[in-house]
Amino acid sequence: MKNYFLFIVFSFMTLSSPCSEKKERSELDKKILENQSIAYTKSKALEIMKAGFNAGSGYHQVWICDYNTFIELAAKVYPPEELKENLLVFFRMQGDDGNIVDGFSPREGKTVGPDFTTSDLAPQYKAHKNTVETDQESSLIQAVYKYVNVTGDNSILREKIGNKTVAERMDWAMDFLMKHRFSEKYGLICGATTVDWGDVQPEHELGVDLDKDTHPAIDIYDNAMFIVALNDLIKILPETSGKWRPVCDNIAKNCRRELWNKDKQKFIPHIYLEKGSPFPADFDENQIYYFGGTAIAIEAGLLNKKEIKVSLNEMIKRVKQAGAASIGLTIYPPYPKGYFKNRIMNPEYSYQNGGDWTWFGGRMIQQLVKYGFVKEAYEQLLPMTERVMKYKGFHEWYSRNNEPRGWGIQGVCGCVV
Repeated sequence: MKNYFLFIVFSFMTLSSPCSEKKERSELDKKILENQSIAYTKSKALEIMKAGFNAGSGYHQVWICDYNTFIELAAKVYPPEELKENLLVFFRMQGDDGNIVDGFSPREGKTVGPDFTTSDLAPQYKAHKNTVETDQESSLIQAVYKYVNVTGDNSILREKIGNKTVAERMDWAMDFLMKHRFSEKYGLICGATTVDWGDVQPEHELGVDLDKDTHPAIDIYDNAMFIVALNDLIKILPETSGKWRPVCDNIAKNCRRELWNKDKQKFIPHIYLEKGSPFPADFDENQIYYFGGTAIAIEAGLLNKKEIKVSLNEMIKRVKQAGAASIGLTIYPPYPKGYFKNRIMNPEYSYQNGGDWTWFGGRMIQQLVKYGFVKEAYEQLLPMTERVMKYKGFHEWYSRNNEPRGWGIQGVCGCVV
């Protein structure tokens, strides 16, 4: 299963808080600078980042969604050439239709199992892809943008891999989504039915691969990630604007029209395609709030400032209703027991079905800061950093009563600084 041992760095130490009064700003800055849990989390994050690029103590692969999340922090402890090499491996492992793999790891022995793929361009590695998702391509584009932005090295775009440059392969990856994961009816990209940003479909005991039982669906997370990726692509390759700007604008427009419930001020979980929903007919899925997809939608510029504040208030309210600890909560309410064949998804408030994951809570904190809600960001950050200090490290996710779950301290685990 995919693991999200991740870093998201929030440099509160250097933020210019857009408070209306200098006194209020000074008091808030002082609180941030003097908070022990924030300082501890930042120090611990840098320490663990030095352990490597893999997803954590129980995962040997370098995952692109994880790498996209912590590459800026990695730049603080690794030279640019090491960061660049990891990105290039993903392009060397690119599929012959342009798709991007989830992750890669060293190839051991002469044979590779059926769950892995290989490439003559990177014979020392094996790769895998959880095909229920539609975020790998977008994650790689975002990671390349962050690499160029943080290092100033845009030579990566001209690197030749096989018969294509990295720039051409980035465009090819976006083409894959439009050719193989696009609904003409709705004008949005699609994937399997999963929980918010998750990688487990309900129809199978493991649930990470598309199969004959898959119920194709559209959600806000995949489309918001695509919008962010297209915006990043255009920034570093402005010559692609003529091709991708209209696509990006149309995806954004269609997200608002098809996925945003204006009356309830929330995104609906899914639009189901030809097979309909995998859940019982009397189940009202639209009562569920998707925290992670909402955060990425804000990053994609899909909500205005008033809607962001409404979204934050709704998250806080639902965290209290759940009895959970932070806005890293994946969803509320969770899907009822028995709706997923994968056992880890079956208990309510377990794993992606209502677990508390800092790696997405952190994304919401990031957006709150960006849009000027610094005080609110600080308040919602503290439950995350305080548990890092309490448990002396990072963990994959947390239970409803704030206890560590999944893999732990040796990995890069949902850290927010």
